Amino acid sequence: MILDQIDKRLLALAEQSDSDLKDVYERIDQICLFNSDRILSAFIENKVSYTDFSDINGYGDYDAGRDKLEKIFATVLGSEDALVRPQIMSGTNALYLTFSALLKHGDTMISLTGTPYDSLQEMIGLVGESSQSLKAHGVKYEQIDLLNYEFDERKIVERLKNGGVKLVEIQRSRGYSARPSLNLYKIEHLIKKIREVNKEVIIMVDNCYGELVEEREPGHVGADIVVGSLMKNLGGGIASTGGYVAGRTDLIEMVAERLTAPGIGKHQGANFNQLNNFFKGIYCAPSAVRSALKTAVFSAYMMEKLGYKNVSPKYDEPRTDIIQTVELGSKESLVRFAQGIQESSPIDSFVRVMAAPMPGYPFDEVMACGTFTQGSTIELSADAPVVEPFTLYEQGGLSREYGKLSVLLALTKVLN
Repeated sequence: MILDQIDKRLLALAEQSDSDLKDVYERIDQICLFNSDRILSAFIENKVSYTDFSDINGYGDYDAGRDKLEKIFATVLGSEDALVRPQIMSGTNALYLTFSALLKHGDTMISLTGTPYDSLQEMIGLVGESSQSLKAHGVKYEQIDLLNYEFDERKIVERLKNGGVKLVEIQRSRGYSARPSLNLYKIEHLIKKIREVNKEVIIMVDNCYGELVEEREPGHVGADIVVGSLMKNLGGGIASTGGYVAGRTDLIEMVAERLTAPGIGKHQGANFNQLNNFFKGIYCAPSAVRSALKTAVFSAYMMEKLGYKNVSPKYDEPRTDIIQTVELGSKESLVRFAQGIQESSPIDSFVRVMAAPMPGYPFDEVMACGTFTQGSTIELSADAPVVEPFTLYEQGGLSREYGKLSVLLALTKVLN
């Protein structure tokens, strides 16, 4: 039994957490109820039927279920239209698909949140020699770094006044960086500033890890196009593949034509019998995100009470995504924590996690991900680059109880 392996001091502290975290958990419950209402209302409005789960093969013509699903996603994400497909295999794939559809030779894009996370750098052409990077196709890249973890509005406004920018990109989540994730209030404020000086530039938000954490989505605050993965929040731990792009109708059509072919766009694409999982996934997503948030809050609480520094966010701070970080101080502690998460996972619990190279990342990585769907980060996972200050990145948790057990075993591994 997992409970038998956990340090008794940690069990006592965990029991205390139930009363200390009551108000934090209630706020998470309120957001879950609000987002559940939005999603259930979208299902009812679009008259979802059991027949909408039909397996449409071949070209995928005339798929009424797929069309309803995409209308639901558009509503939930505050957008005009959406593309939700099993052919989009990850968040990185969704980002590359969107960039390559909207940016042509000679166009300029700007990252407004500094250097993007590691797996995007080769896609852009900042590292590596890929012949398919944006840089190799003549797209110009610029970035404006954050200033004290905030948007550098002065530089952004000055640059956009000079013109010649096709697209600006905002990475909502922190990625593998020390800066906090960016909440929707800050994103909304920046979008208003951008629109005061430039009406034409495409505003794109990488929404990975952030869906349903707040009561609004980037589309509600003025983003033109929003991108994410169904192996994260909106898949609800049920979708076994897939990604989405949501936004203005004209931009979604461009992305769809990039995915399929000009003249075909959204009209084709077999669903591979995934529609039931996709509908069920977004239906269950508010609850899955609530569990992930409560797991993160519990983990932060335990870390803070145990004296760890640089726990982010703090357990009682507002959240905008499901990621929890903590500096563990040593490679040994980093690996041991990941091993505890893996050993308390339902899948591959027998696998011993070790630091090792990983494609697309510049450093050795340690990764615990004993999930039902490979790479699903709405299920509990923990990973980190093995480099000072040895910061762990934890996300997910399909239930608060399973999350608590895993975190307690991981902390036991570190303490003992």
